[in-house]
Amino acid sequence: MSLDQTISKAATLVEALPYLQAFRGQTFLIKMGGSAMDDPELVKQVMRDIVFLEVAGINPIVVHGGGKAISKAMEESGLEAKFIGGFRVTSPEAVKIVERTLSKTINPGLVEMLKGFGAKAVGIAGSTVFTGERIKSKNDAGEEVDIGRVGKVVSCDMEKLNVAMQSEIVPVISPLASEQGTGKMLNVNADLAAAALAKELQTTKLIYLSDVPGVMRDPSDEGTIIPSINTQSAAELIEASIISEGMLPKVNSALDALIHGVQKVHFIDGRKPHSLLLEIFTKSGIGTEIVS
Repeated sequence: MSLDQTISKAATLVEALPYLQAFRGQTFLIKMGGSAMDDPELVKQVMRDIVFLEVAGINPIVVHGGGKAISKAMEESGLEAKFIGGFRVTSPEAVKIVERTLSKTINPGLVEMLKGFGAKAVGIAGSTVFTGERIKSKNDAGEEVDIGRVGKVVSCDMEKLNVAMQSEIVPVISPLASEQGTGKMLNVNADLAAAALAKELQTTKLIYLSDVPGVMRDPSDEGTIIPSINTQSAAELIEASIISEGMLPKVNSALDALIHGVQKVHFIDGRKPHSLLLEIFTKSGIGTEIVS
C-alpha cells in the first residue's frame, strides 16, 4: 500500500470522528430486507458493519424480513406466494411456514454471523415483543380484501429487548406479532414492525436497508436519488406521485416514526458494500435521509 493510500484511509477515519462522537451511546434501529438479504456475502458484510457500530459505542437493533426465503419455503410446501396491496396473503398454514422460516433459518443465521464477527447477539421472536391486530388490504380496484393472518403492531413488550440492550447484546428481531386477545401468530410487514419499535424506543436513527437505493425522482434512474428531504417535501413528493407504489408505505411509516420521536430516517441500498457505514459516517451519505 502506498503512502498516499495510507493517508487517504487516515483521512476517512478523521471524517468519521465527529459522527462517532455524536452517536456514541445512541440507539439505531436497522431494518434488513429485500434482495439485500439474498446474497450471503453481502449479508455478512452488513453484519460486520453492524458489529463496527456496536464496537464504536452505538446500540444497534436489527429487525429483519425474509420475503424470498418465505416464498420459496411456501412453494416447496405446495402453497402459492400471493400478495395484495404489498402484503403477503397469509393463511393459517402459511403463517406456520413464515414463523418456521424466520425463527429457524433467517434469525439464527443473522445471530451466528454477528457472533462470528465478535459481537454478543441474541435472536428474539417478534411474537414476544409485538402485540398486533389483524388488518385487511386493498386490491387494485380499491376494495378491502381479507389477507389472512396479517397484522399491524399495536404495542411493544420491551422486557427481553431491554435486558439485551442493558447487557450490550445486539437484539435480532423477527417481524411476527402475537394477536391481541387470541395470542395467535400474525405475519407483520417488517417495515411496519421496525417503525413501530423505533417509535417505542424513540431511536436516534431508523435505517431501512434493502434493495431500494433511496427516494428517486425517476425510479428507473439511480442518478436522480434525493439525498435529503423533510416531512413537508416528502408530502409534496407523495402528492406528485414521485413517491408511489412500494416506496409509499415505507415513506409513510418513516413519516409516522418522525412524528413520534425518531430523530432521522434513512433509506439505503444494502446491495452496495458498506452502505450502512457510508450513510452514517460520511457527510454526503449514500441514500436518502428524511428529517422532520
